[in-house]
Amino acid sequence: MGKTTPKAPSNGLGNQRLKGENFYHDRKKVAYLNMLKTGRPKRNAQGKIVKAAAYQSKLTDPVARVLPNRKWFGNTRVIGQAALEDFRTKLMEKVNDPYQVLMRTNKLPMSLIQTNESDTVKKARILDTSGFDTTFGPKAQRKKPVLSVDSIEKLAKNVDDNLDGYEETKDKNLLSNQQSDYVDVTRDWYFGAGMSKRIWNELYKVIDSSDVVVHVLDARDPLGTRCVHVEKYLQKEAPHKHLIYVLNKVDLVPNWVTARYVKLLSRERPTIAFHASITNSFGKGTLIQLLRQFSKLHSDKKQISVGFIGYPNTGKSSIINTLRKKKVCTVAPLPGETKVWQYITLMRRIYLIDCPGIVQSSVNDTETDIVLKGSIRTNNLESPEDYIDEIINRRVKKEYISKTYNIDNWDDHIDFLTHFAQLTGKLNKGGEPDLHVVSIMVINDFLRGKLPHFKEPPAKIQNPMGNDENPNGIEDANNLKSEAKEENESENTRYAINQEFNKIPVLADYYQYDLVNKEYEEELAEERLKEKEELDKQNEINGDNVANSNDGKDKKKRRRDQKKADNKEAPKILVTKETNSGEQFVSEEPDWDAVFSNVVGEEIPFYDLNKNGDNSDSEKTKNKKEKVQEKYDSELESEVEDSESEEDENSKSKRMTTRKLTKTKNFYQTGNTKNKSRKAKSTNESVDQKIKKLRKPGSWKVAPKK
Repeated sequence: MGKTTPKAPSNGLGNQRLKGENFYHDRKKVAYLNMLKTGRPKRNAQGKIVKAAAYQSKLTDPVARVLPNRKWFGNTRVIGQAALEDFRTKLMEKVNDPYQVLMRTNKLPMSLIQTNESDTVKKARILDTSGFDTTFGPKAQRKKPVLSVDSIEKLAKNVDDNLDGYEETKDKNLLSNQQSDYVDVTRDWYFGAGMSKRIWNELYKVIDSSDVVVHVLDARDPLGTRCVHVEKYLQKEAPHKHLIYVLNKVDLVPNWVTARYVKLLSRERPTIAFHASITNSFGKGTLIQLLRQFSKLHSDKKQISVGFIGYPNTGKSSIINTLRKKKVCTVAPLPGETKVWQYITLMRRIYLIDCPGIVQSSVNDTETDIVLKGSIRTNNLESPEDYIDEIINRRVKKEYISKTYNIDNWDDHIDFLTHFAQLTGKLNKGGEPDLHVVSIMVINDFLRGKLPHFKEPPAKIQNPMGNDENPNGIEDANNLKSEAKEENESENTRYAINQEFNKIPVLADYYQYDLVNKEYEEELAEERLKEKEELDKQNEINGDNVANSNDGKDKKKRRRDQKKADNKEAPKILVTKETNSGEQFVSEEPDWDAVFSNVVGEEIPFYDLNKNGDNSDSEKTKNKKEKVQEKYDSELESEVEDSESEEDENSKSKRMTTRKLTKTKNFYQTGNTKNKSRKAKSTNESVDQKIKKLRKPGSWKVAPKK
């Protein structure tokens, strides 16, 4: 038998031994004795603790004491009621101003200055009439409780009067338990489109993920496509998020309607007029400029997210495609095309979020209103002919219907649909008109802008959030005589939002009396006169300053500073406006659509930017320059194609239709670096190196600019 090796102890300590471990005490016994010894502190002969017990040590620093100073015990955070009231009024002005940004809240007791004015039931303010000092305590002035009656006889008289004036029809307790002989007709299933729990969960996910919320409205009916519930939720639960309005489809309404709605809505939130189109858009540069302002405001964040919300079929996905200048979201002229939220990158610091369309349930909205807002797909309607009467008699003028369908006279909507079915050939067996099909055609024409229509803007929006009695919060024009002129001015200028509504291409075929509004033209003329006077004053001030400055160094410095400022500022254009009276006015302002036209989605070949447009060369060198330029352009084009092919390789390749293999590559030209030909030109040379090689000395020269 071989020699056995001793087993190592199972405690993991190896050959290490505790102090005191010997033949009489094993490791376990020594640990037990050490536990008993270390449980008490060690003391010296005088009884003082020399070494404290485990976990029983104490601080040797002296006890801190508060200085006997009056400032530590005085009422330093006391404020009076007058100061609180003044601060409360000033704070409410800032909080209710949509153009003020709330960055962060402090830790002060804000409940002292917050009022509950939004409560429907106001609390009784007893302390205003009688305080605690005059009611309780040694200085109490009240001898008996305050009652509404002085005697029992008066109380009995009040009871008799209440019995005499009682009416059963006004008793709320009886009305709540009243049983009727009829039952309200339930709506069809498709009227719940956009109201499901899944859609609202998608909405709240978009709101939680967004720093800026863009509420997309239909320019034909902006007040009818507002989601007041979402605005209340943002104002109450997320006041730090920015909310802006975007009036989409402004090409379907006259320009004065767009200007009036922008002026009204801009008092509540920043409002932008927009026409979604990848090729010919309006308002794209203004919207990008506003989003860049918000991204600069939140410079502490790496990026900001912008969520687009609104009713179905208002153009949320189309706006995102316009900003990217290519199709990144699926769009269709049907509601409910977007099913879930989607993240899209606009810039390095700005992300866009597409949201499904939501429908706000309102008691005052009828089934006709819901259908004509475009919230329901027309092919799901069981009886679409019921909604034609509203279109041809109230929503659209008769002359536009006659012009579109070539039908001049009709008795009712059934007669109109019959004539329309005969004109279009939509007939069933026996020559009977197919009213169902032609009704869907008319509703689609109404929703897609073939029938010109719009809701005339009100004089004023009284309550932005509205209530149950007045959901849109529209005030009559008779109550607006005392309104100041300053309130009529748009607030968009505070965000440097200034759009030229005359540039909007109106695609709807309106008559002249709808395209022109006299009141709007008068307002435009007044605004132009004011701007002209301000420009004249500014020019006079600048002229006086130039005349007073005689020092040449100051002039040079001023010119240098002006050049720097011009380089930093956005490019400006001179816009010539002309009124109906023939007056012309020139205004200088940044053309944001021109500035941001190539920001996102533009694919400009690099060689177009490098071509020199100077044609001042001599005739001798002209042919040489053309040859070199052609060679240079061909090389750059091949380089652009190579870069595009590299981008295509990253994307998913299409499935091969055949089994043909790709062309083989020569290993000695690509992979074998040792035996690689030194004479072969590299395909990865930069453009600058190619230009240097093409510029041989004496071959041709670039003519100087005149």
